[in-house]
Amino acid sequence: MKFIEKPGVSDVPLMKALLDDAAAEGHVLPRESHEIYENLRDFLVCRADGGRVAGMVALHIDGADLAEVRSLVVGAAWQGQGIGAMLTRAAVDEARFLGIRRVYALTRIPAFFLRMGFSEIVRLDLPSKVFKDCARCPLLPQCDETAVIIEAARAPWLAVASATTEGTAG
Repeated sequence: MKFIEKPGVSDVPLMKALLDDAAAEGHVLPRESHEIYENLRDFLVCRADGGRVAGMVALHIDGADLAEVRSLVVGAAWQGQGIGAMLTRAAVDEARFLGIRRVYALTRIPAFFLRMGFSEIVRLDLPSKVFKDCARCPLLPQCDETAVIIEAARAPWLAVASATTEGTAG
């Protein structure tokens, strides 16, 4: 059984290891342990196999109506099982719950986000504060990431959930 929840401080070493592996492959920006501790409340983890951390994502709030899905990582042993989609849905759902209208990601794997209902946008259409992490990226100034965005209240999985619950009313 797989489930999504907020991590505890005891999860940070494994979260750091997952991020380190993904950063070494060029999938995400590296993060120091202190950054994970400082932003632990931004994170969600997926637990599988008796509670082991199988993946993680952060929802970083940039402002009243904009947040970023970042540090989306799934451990190698759990890839291909839908965990990335579960984590992304949970992050967007959290944004919607908080009243945040739009959620974006900067990614080297845009096809994943496009399948999730995100739309591609021009990076420069995002506020300049979005690029605060870019200063430490090894690919600056030749960024190869694609910007994608979704309206949290219009996420496709909400329509599916709504249709399912409407059919059960009696």
